[in-house]
Amino acid sequence: MIRKLMLMLTASAFSTQFATAQVGPEITSWIRNTTATGYAGIVNNVQLVQYTTSDVYISASCIPGYSIGPWVGNPNVPSNQNFVYKITRTPVPNTGTATAVGLGHVGVWKNGVSIFNTQDAMSYNNLHIWNQNAYFFEGAGFDNCLGHPAPGGEYHHHVSPKCLYDITDSTHHSPIIGFAFDGYPVYGAYAYSNADGTGGIRRMKSGFQLRSITQRHTLPDGTVLTSGNYGPDVSPTYPLGAYQEDYVFTAGSGDLDVHNGRWCKTPEYPAGTYCYFVTLDASLLPQYPYTIGLTYYGIVQPGNIGPGSGHNTPSGTTTVYNGTAGITEVNNKTISTMLYPNPATNYINLFIQPVASSNFVVSLTDQAGKTVFTQSGIQPTILYSFDVTSIPAGMYIMNIKNEAIDHSEKVVIAK
Repeated sequence: MIRKLMLMLTASAFSTQFATAQVGPEITSWIRNTTATGYAGIVNNVQLVQYTTSDVYISASCIPGYSIGPWVGNPNVPSNQNFVYKITRTPVPNTGTATAVGLGHVGVWKNGVSIFNTQDAMSYNNLHIWNQNAYFFEGAGFDNCLGHPAPGGEYHHHVSPKCLYDITDSTHHSPIIGFAFDGYPVYGAYAYSNADGTGGIRRMKSGFQLRSITQRHTLPDGTVLTSGNYGPDVSPTYPLGAYQEDYVFTAGSGDLDVHNGRWCKTPEYPAGTYCYFVTLDASLLPQYPYTIGLTYYGIVQPGNIGPGSGHNTPSGTTTVYNGTAGITEVNNKTISTMLYPNPATNYINLFIQPVASSNFVVSLTDQAGKTVFTQSGIQPTILYSFDVTSIPAGMYIMNIKNEAIDHSEKVVIAK
C-alpha cells in the first residue's frame, strides 16, 4: 500500500545537541544537500546521513549535483531512487570464497549516485560466457561525466566519475569518492607510491592486462571452450577489450590486487586500511576494471545488492550527522509534518521534516479504534505516498511513532 515518491529535505531547525561519539570517514565523506535540485528538479546528492555504532545509512536520490545528460541512443531517463544504503563501520576481510561483484549497484559514490561494475548485462549470444564491457558497448551513450541511466531511472557510473573529483590532480592523494558495499572506501586514481605512505604521489595502475589472443576460444583461467561457446574473433568490430574475458589479472603487473585495491595508508586512514581505487590510463581515460574488480575484498552485508536492494531500514537508535558532528535528539519530542491532500481520496502524502530521530511506524485508526493501515520503517526527509483507495470514507487518526516520539494527525478520507 505504500510507494516512495521522492526525497526532499528542508532546512528546518530543531532542538539538538552535539553527540560525543567519534565519527570516521564513513560518516563524514558524503556530499550532503538540503535544498539544491539537479536533473528534472530532483533534490540532488545525499539528503541524510544517519549512523549507529555499527552502520551508516545514506539516504539519497541517486541524482548528482553536477549537470548530466544527454545520453545518445539511451531511452532511459534518471529518476529519484529514494535509496537508503547501508555501509558497515567495521568492514571485515573475507577469508573464504570472495563474493562476486554482480550486476546493478555494487557501491555508492559520495554524492549518493550508484557505482556499477564493468558489465552492461549483455553477453555474446546470450550465453553469459563472453560478457560485454559496458565502457566499450555503452560508452558512446555516456554523458560528459561518464554516467547514464539504467532502466528504472537509476543514474550510475561504470567508470571513474570525472565530474565528482579532480582527475587531473596528480600532486595530492586523491580523496575518498565512495564506498563499496563491503564497507571499504573507494579512492580516486592517485595515491602514495608505497603502501606505507611514502614515496610521493602517483597514479595507481590496475593489475588487469589485455590477453594476447586473436580468437576467443579460451577463458582467462585457461579453460578451453567448445565451439558452441566461442566468442567472436578479435576484429575491428570486436577488438580486444570489448569483453570482460579479454582481460586477465597478472599479480605484480600493477599496484592493485585482483579486487582493484590494496591495503595501504591514506590521509583519512593514517594507520592503514584496505581501499579500492578507480583506475585511469596515462591519458586519464578509464582503465579496466575501472572501479571495483570482479569480486569484493570484504564481507558484503545484505540489503544493498540483488533485486530491489538499496532500501534499508535503520536498525537501532540512530544519530544524524550534520556536517561537523553527530546530533541526537535531547529535548524535542515533537515533529513537524506535511500531510496532503487532506481530505484525501486515492493517496495521501506524508513528509516528516528533518529531525534527529528515525524508524517511525505510521498507522491509520478509524473512529472505532480499529487500525486500518500500518507501515513501519518510515524515515524523515522522504516523501511517502500511502494508497487509501480501499479505505472507506471517514475521519481517521494518523499516528506517527517511534521509541522517542508519538505524534498524531487528523485525516479525512473523502470518496
